[in-house]
Amino acid sequence: MTSISVRLASIALAVSALAISGRAAPAERPNILFIFADDHAYQAMSAYGSRINHTPNLDRLAREGMLFRNALVTNSICAPSRAVILTGKYSHLNGVLDNRLSFDGSQQTFPKLLQRVGYQTALIGKWHLKTDPTGFDHWEVLPGQGHYYNPDFRTANGPTHHEGYVTDVTTDLALEWLQDERDPSKPFMLMYQHKAPHRNWMPGPAHLTLYDGMEIPEPETLFDDYSNRASPARNQEMEIGRHMTLESDLKIIPEKGTRAYQQYMGSYGRLTPEQKRMWDAIYEPKNAAFKKANLQGRDLVRWKYQRYIKDYLRSVASLDDNVGRVLRWLDATGLADNTMVIYASDQGFYLGEHGWFDKRWMYEESLKTPLVVRWPGVVEPGSESGALVSNIDLPETLLEIAGAEVPGDMQGRSLIPILETGDAPPDWRRTFYYHYYEGHEGAPHAVARHYGVRTERHKLIHYYDADEWELFDLVNDPTEMHSRYGDPAYKEVQEELLEELKRLQTELKVPEKDPYQEAR
Repeated sequence: MTSISVRLASIALAVSALAISGRAAPAERPNILFIFADDHAYQAMSAYGSRINHTPNLDRLAREGMLFRNALVTNSICAPSRAVILTGKYSHLNGVLDNRLSFDGSQQTFPKLLQRVGYQTALIGKWHLKTDPTGFDHWEVLPGQGHYYNPDFRTANGPTHHEGYVTDVTTDLALEWLQDERDPSKPFMLMYQHKAPHRNWMPGPAHLTLYDGMEIPEPETLFDDYSNRASPARNQEMEIGRHMTLESDLKIIPEKGTRAYQQYMGSYGRLTPEQKRMWDAIYEPKNAAFKKANLQGRDLVRWKYQRYIKDYLRSVASLDDNVGRVLRWLDATGLADNTMVIYASDQGFYLGEHGWFDKRWMYEESLKTPLVVRWPGVVEPGSESGALVSNIDLPETLLEIAGAEVPGDMQGRSLIPILETGDAPPDWRRTFYYHYYEGHEGAPHAVARHYGVRTERHKLIHYYDADEWELFDLVNDPTEMHSRYGDPAYKEVQEELLEELKRLQTELKVPEKDPYQEAR
């Protein structure tokens, strides 16, 4: 048994004792547990109607809290999304326009403001902002993307290493801090942040055979031909068929001595001998059958989709299990009644829709993220909201519930009125601005830079390097297959959206010159 397992065994005994004695006293202000996934698509959460998997613990949060149907991100890529949540400011103001830029930790963040009003703050798990975290009394974070098996972590006192599966280890560390290391006299804010289900989708030991023998339903747009849209939809590099690698993505062992073999071993090589035996016993027979089949064309795309989606969903299953562990800890210690629990992802993700994986686009699958908030005694269990909300609203929300002043330079808005009543205030936003910057030459997936405006029904997108536009009617065309830009039937809508786009850019202080070029 590892040292962390021994410590967690003592935690379990302490939890039982607390539950029996009833000694856990709620803090005067609510605790905050912010659970954050990486690349978790709302289509892979059964509370959102998933037809391909079941997430009972995340669904429990939805049953006991509020589920947001239109939670949107300002910039659908990992590091920028995290910087937006920390600062409450769009990318052009917080400085993190893409995954290559470092976060300036000296700037104002909501954890620092929570510290000033007496909250104890902690961050455990994925960070992905390059610099050391600031505003946290305790932090232990993955370096960069981190590894699924036997992960290394960074701390204020130097590097650490843990044997096991990263989703389990992150949860172990979070529970350890909650139980043994925090000050129980203070309310806490814990950012409990997972690597899963980020690429390369390595399932944990408990879920390696989940979905074996099953065929996961294919999305209806798996074989999209990208007609009736602007040219960037055709010119990307994120198709399952053409761009997903057999080696590092789909676990087909490449020839030794090749670059692909080196990349593969970067993940597989971290496994212990026991982990490798289990892994090989499961993947090698499947890989041998694949090689024998010699699939081509659409049959190969279908095989790649099945391997991808099953590994992705297996990673989600581990995430769901571990969220359940933390929820049960809150129950057992008596803290659940006075803890706001938020579940979100840094952005959405493609699960074969339009033939794609990854994110980045302003199209719905990457623009929208899961967002569920449970706040006992305030949020009506099982409630939903269709209001246009965003990751930029989260810091203002947390500051308000903590009794901290919300700075005037934050660009979002507190969700408290919606959480308390179930309805958006009359002056709530009716339109939302999006801006993706990482379209430089050689950027991953070759998604063109673009910005746009979304309303409840329509969406206008401008690919400004190529000066191409798209307009979608989300009611008549929910899968966004046919742009209506320039269609006379949408002339009035188009003009209104163009005006609103200008208004939002002025309101949000978006510079006329792309700040990405200035930053580089």
